[in-house]
This record gives sequence, C-alpha cells and structure tokens, in this order.
Amino acid sequence: MEYTQLGRTGLKVSRLVLGTMNFGPVTDEGDSHAIMDAALAAGVNFFDTANVYGWGENKGRTEEIVGSWFAKGGGRRDKTVLATKVYGNMAPDGETWPNHDKLSALNIRRAVEGSLKRLGTDYIDLYQFHHVDRSTPWDEIWQAIDVLVTQGKILYAGSSNFAGWHIAQANEAAQRRGSLGLTSEQCLYNLVERRAEMEVVPAAEAYGLGVIPWSPLNGGLLGGVLRKQREGGAGRSAGGRAADALADPVLRGKIEAYEDLCDKHGLEPGDVGLAWLLTRPAVTGPIVGPRTAGQLDSALRAVELELSADFLASLEEIFPGTGPSPEAFAW
Repeated sequence: MEYTQLGRTGLKVSRLVLGTMNFGPVTDEGDSHAIMDAALAAGVNFFDTANVYGWGENKGRTEEIVGSWFAKGGGRRDKTVLATKVYGNMAPDGETWPNHDKLSALNIRRAVEGSLKRLGTDYIDLYQFHHVDRSTPWDEIWQAIDVLVTQGKILYAGSSNFAGWHIAQANEAAQRRGSLGLTSEQCLYNLVERRAEMEVVPAAEAYGLGVIPWSPLNGGLLGGVLRKQREGGAGRSAGGRAADALADPVLRGKIEAYEDLCDKHGLEPGDVGLAWLLTRPAVTGPIVGPRTAGQLDSALRAVELELSADFLASLEEIFPGTGPSPEAFAW
C-alpha cells in the first residue's frame, strides 16, 4: 500500500479509502468485519463512514458496525484513520423536531456525541460536513469545530459535496479566526464525471485540501459493465444508474471504447478507473465501497497499476476533461 499526506496536514493516509456505506444495508456485520480486517491487513488505514449510513429507521447502523469492529481490539482503532460525517437528519423516525440536522452549533455538538457513542471511540480523526449548510454562518460552524478540537473529540475537519467557492468561503472564514479550516473535500469525481476539475479541484489545490473522490467508477459504469452484460453478469453494474446511463448512445459509445482500450492492454476497467484518479492533482485517494472481500481484492490492484503517458492520453480522448475555470468555458 502507498501512503500520502491528507492535503496540507501531517496526517498520513492510504491511497485507497475504505467506504463503509454498504455495511448494514447490504453487507451484514460479520462480513463487514471481515472486509475491514482484510483492508487493514492490506495496509488500508483510511476508513470513511457517515452518521446517516444505514438509512431510514436504521440510520446510524453503519457507525455501530464500525464501532463493534473497533471493540474487538487488536489495535484496530489506533491503526485506523477514521472519517465520519455530519449534516443528515438523525432525529428518531417519525419526529420532525428542529435542530437534528445540518450544521448549527447545537446539531454539530449533538451529532458528534452520537457518532462517538456509536463508533465506540473517544475521538474522530476527520469530521466532514456532508453537505453545504446555506443557513448557518461559518463563524458559528468554526466556533463549534474549534471547541471539539480543543476537547480532543475531533482532529481535522473536511467537506463533502462543496462547490469551489464554498471551499474558499469556509477557509477564508477559518483563517480570520486562526483556525486550521477544511483539510479535505469529498466529491463526485471519475472519468465520466469530471466537472470537479473546473473549480473544486483548483480550489482544493489552492487551499491545501486533499480530494477524496466518491463513486470513482460512476456507479459501476466504469467497472466493465458491458463485458459483464455480455457474460450474463448481475449485480450493481448490471442495473440502476449504470443501466440508465447506457441508454445514452453517446455515453454507451464512450464506455465501449473504454472497455476496448482496457482489453487491448489486458487491464481490468475497474482497476483503470481507480488508477486514473490516483494520477490526478490533489487526489488523496478514491473511496472504494466493497460489498464483499473479493471486491476489495480487486480494488487493491489499482494502487500498483501504473498507467503510461500514451494510455492516459487515450483515456483523455475518450473522456475529455473541461479543464479549470474560466478556461473551461471562456478564453
């Protein structure tokens, strides 16, 4: 496993991030523990979750599964860089009482205590804002975060699904307070969806944030979906968002060209999609969300895969990026 520093911080994290969103809703507790053990054994030390994972009446369940894994001991917590998120509504089902969501100082305080309890730990390494809260001022948010840092309950703060100007606004506000500010941005970013390169990635570079791409294979679209369809394969890549996207003949043609290129070089499409992200500026590591230990093994290959300049140029021809703003749309 390769490691890098998270943005401008001194925190060293693996270049693959273990996503846990499937733990609970799709993968049971025992198999989830096995995947986390395998990830740690392979050197993956960066685990990502969120307070709402588990969803619906089971929201919080994923954090509980991670917490029960930590409780097994063996240095699991000390070896793990733990990231979770705050924003989604965590009020008991059926209740609509206010202040159980978003980024008010009250909800941040309430949410972090809930996460710490479910995770069975006394601190969170990276506490991420799951979305932008347009109604709470940044001074209030940073005041709440500074208190948690002082208390030792969190170490770093990060964002998710922010625009470039939100990153700038947040970190300028933090700088005025003498706070560290955002250290990472978790965003939708892959070969098919490259709009993050217009403003989010440049903002992350300018402010020293590590970029953590989610959905690196675009819902399975970059994981060899056409090959699996020909082979009669099932699973996520055979339906859902990937199947809907393939209804677009232009995009389907791009995926065909992509899989043909991978076949020509004897490479797995999923490995290439992850490895490409590892070549991109500011990217710390993509989030992989395996449902089985076998899927984790497949993802681990990407770290060792080196893509040649010619191969990268071929990918650029199939999936051209727009480049940064304003050059993306102006002279």
